[in-house]
Amino acid sequence: MKALAHVSDIIIPILIFFIVGYGAVSGVKVYESFLKGAKDGLKIVVDIVPTLIGLLVAVGMLRASGFFDMLGRVLGPVTEAAGLPAQLIPLLIVKLFSSSAATGLVLDIFKTAGPDSYAGLVTSILMSCTETVFYTMSVYFLAAKVTKTRFTLTGALLATLAGTVASVVLAARMG
Repeated sequence: MKALAHVSDIIIPILIFFIVGYGAVSGVKVYESFLKGAKDGLKIVVDIVPTLIGLLVAVGMLRASGFFDMLGRVLGPVTEAAGLPAQLIPLLIVKLFSSSAATGLVLDIFKTAGPDSYAGLVTSILMSCTETVFYTMSVYFLAAKVTKTRFTLTGALLATLAGTVASVVLAARMG
């Protein structure tokens, strides 16, 4: 096991030296290429930050206003019948927009229900089976200048639904 830890410690430096060496042997101006890539990356960050701030502010406002709690109380009876605890409804909605904000909700669920509870199991599986759909679409499509998204939203929401169903089924079998 210790040998594996040592191998993992040296993989990244070896990979970096390989890339730099290969670039140098191929006649690529490695340092200039690195600087150009870093410069382009900073431009993308500047383009993305306003969208990210807007998403985080919107999620924070909805959470602080109590809207998510109210939505959980309204939709809870339906979702509970399907095996999805009502307290996870806000998590599902927030996860569509922000994984960081969803992590805060996960901690709240763990504090109230416990990580080993059914709600805790569904929460843990759900966080790895779903994606931040709107964040990903807005940030990455903006950065890549994609304007024709066609069926991306529909596909992403269906994938989130499939991940949610899988979370409920897996947690039910584990618990």
